[in-house]
Amino acid sequence: MSKVTIVTDSSAYLPPDYVNQYNLVVAPLVLIWGEETFQDGIDIQPDEFYTRLQKATVMPTTSQATIGALQKIFTQLLAQDREVLAILISSKLSGTIDSATQALDTLPGKPIEIVDSQTSSMALGYQVLTAARAAQQGASLAECKAIAEQARESTGVIFAVNTLEFLHRGGRIGGGSRFLGTALNIKPILEVTGGRVEAIERVRTRQKSFNRLVELVSERVNGKTPLRLAALHANAPGEARQLLDMASEKLSPSETILAQVSPAIGTHIGPGTVGLAYMTGF
Repeated sequence: MSKVTIVTDSSAYLPPDYVNQYNLVVAPLVLIWGEETFQDGIDIQPDEFYTRLQKATVMPTTSQATIGALQKIFTQLLAQDREVLAILISSKLSGTIDSATQALDTLPGKPIEIVDSQTSSMALGYQVLTAARAAQQGASLAECKAIAEQARESTGVIFAVNTLEFLHRGGRIGGGSRFLGTALNIKPILEVTGGRVEAIERVRTRQKSFNRLVELVSERVNGKTPLRLAALHANAPGEARQLLDMASEKLSPSETILAQVSPAIGTHIGPGTVGLAYMTGF
């Protein structure tokens, strides 16, 4: 049995069954809402978040997982004689990697490694699961890190938002700013690439955006197998299920997951967002 424990952050928002099955440890991102501060996925859950967001006059903001939270996680795992691989949200989307690095600096010489996933949501989640499955098979810390880095090159996430205003307000829109101010029936399609959120194109109507998401993932996957596929959503479970069914029929994945978007990520992409995350070759 491997001594490696995989640590990730709440932006992955892996379903609880997977967190429990692979003994994952999740560091919460931070949600700041007026005078209140929440730990993502601990003090506030998606259903509560989106209900509150609909009525909010003050919009939430987010912050990275703290140095203290990550230092506490690392210290507790080391005390259990565990080795640690932290696979975290893209350093271009959050300061969580920097927090982890600073936490690591207080623990010199300890068996802790950090991987920048260069992505988020279930594209990060699949990197975590791949490393965790390797750890359960007895892989060493160095082997788990190498596997995570290989998986990183084979993952992606493409999503359609109802509006770009949330991404624009949070400063995470990348090259998509040219799509701002488009007609209400235009659905921007975006992708996390190079660690950043970048715009791909615009389509008309919600259904056409679903069709295009499936087409784009098919192009990215290019017939590679095995394929693992996740539909993710921000308070749109029925549409995410429809999207996952469409993609599964076309792409025949070996594994499918229906995943919510965490409040910290929902703050930036807005309610109604749906997307597909994928990984090939593992």
